[in-house]
Amino acid sequence: MANKLLSAIEDDVLMSAGSVPVVIEGIEHIYDTKDSLPSESSHNSHELLYLRDGKIEVSVEGGGKITLGKGSTIVIRPLVKHRLMIKSNKAEILNLYFGFIHDTKELSAAREGGRTASADKKSSAGPSVAIPGSMARISLESFLKFADMGLTEDNEMVSQPCFVLTGAEKAEISLLAERIVSEMSDNRYSKELMIQTLTVELMINLSRAMRNEWEENIRVKTGKAKELVAIARQYMDDNFDQGITVAQAAQYVFLSQGYFTRAFRDETGMSPMNYLMKKRIERACLLLENNEIKVSAISLQSGFSSPQRFNVAFRKLMGMTPMEYRKLHLK
Repeated sequence: MANKLLSAIEDDVLMSAGSVPVVIEGIEHIYDTKDSLPSESSHNSHELLYLRDGKIEVSVEGGGKITLGKGSTIVIRPLVKHRLMIKSNKAEILNLYFGFIHDTKELSAAREGGRTASADKKSSAGPSVAIPGSMARISLESFLKFADMGLTEDNEMVSQPCFVLTGAEKAEISLLAERIVSEMSDNRYSKELMIQTLTVELMINLSRAMRNEWEENIRVKTGKAKELVAIARQYMDDNFDQGITVAQAAQYVFLSQGYFTRAFRDETGMSPMNYLMKKRIERACLLLENNEIKVSAISLQSGFSSPQRFNVAFRKLMGMTPMEYRKLHLK
C-alpha cells in the first residue's frame, strides 16, 4: 500500500514538474580546527549545508567567501567548486545532497553501483553513493515551478552559484533536513514514503525562500521594481475587463501579492486594487453613455463579477448609482 502511494506521489510530481526531487544522502559531521578538510569539492547534486553549531567559512567559486554562524543554511548548486574552513573550536554540520531525476530507476541503478571512494568523511567531501550525472542538468528553479510559487528563472538567479537562506523559511528548512536525515538512518514503517513526502515539502519551502531572495534583490534594485510595476500596470490595463485579480497581476511579474502591493503604491500613489477599480469604473462610465446597453451587461464588460458588486463600487467611487449617472449624462 505504501509503495503504491509513493509511486502515485512520484508520478504526480513527475507530470507537474517533469522531474522528481530525491535526496541522495544526509551526512552529519563534527569537525574541529585540527581536522584535515578537502582543499576543494564539487558534486553532481545540490548540496544543502546546515550549521548546527560553531562558525565556518565557505569559499564558493564565483561567490566569494561566506561566513556562516550557528543556525545558518546555504545551498550550493551542482558542479560548483567550494571548500570549508573551520573558524571555531568545533563545528557541527549537517549536509543534505539532493537533486532531480526524470526516472527513479536511474537513481536505483546508481545506488546499486555501490559506494564511492569518498567514504572517509574526514579526508573527503560529498555523498558516499554514486550520483547520476543527469542530476546536474536540472536547475532548482525549473523544478520549483511546479509548486506555482511564481518563481522566476531569470539569468540573474540561475547564475548565482549558491544562496544563503534567510527569513521565516530558514528554520523550517533546517528542521526538514533534520527529519529527512533521521528517517534515512532508521528502518521505520513506510520510510521511503515519508522521505519522499518530506523532500517535496523541502522543495516547496526552498521555493518560498528563493522567491523571498528574488524580491529582496528587487527591493535593493529600485530600477528593477519600477520596471516590474510598469509591466504589471500594462498587464492590468490590457486585462482589467477580464476580471483579473491583484494576485494574478503580482504573479505575472513573479512577486508576492504583499510586496507587489507595496511597490505598486510607491510607484503610482494608489493600491493595485484601487487602480483596477478606477479602470473598471472609467470603462463603465463610457459604456453608460450608450443608452442601449443594459447596466447588467456593462458590469460584466467592465470586469465586475456581478451587477451587485458593480453597483456598490460605482456608488462608492462616483457618489451615485450607474442609472443615476446615465440619466445625468443624458440630460
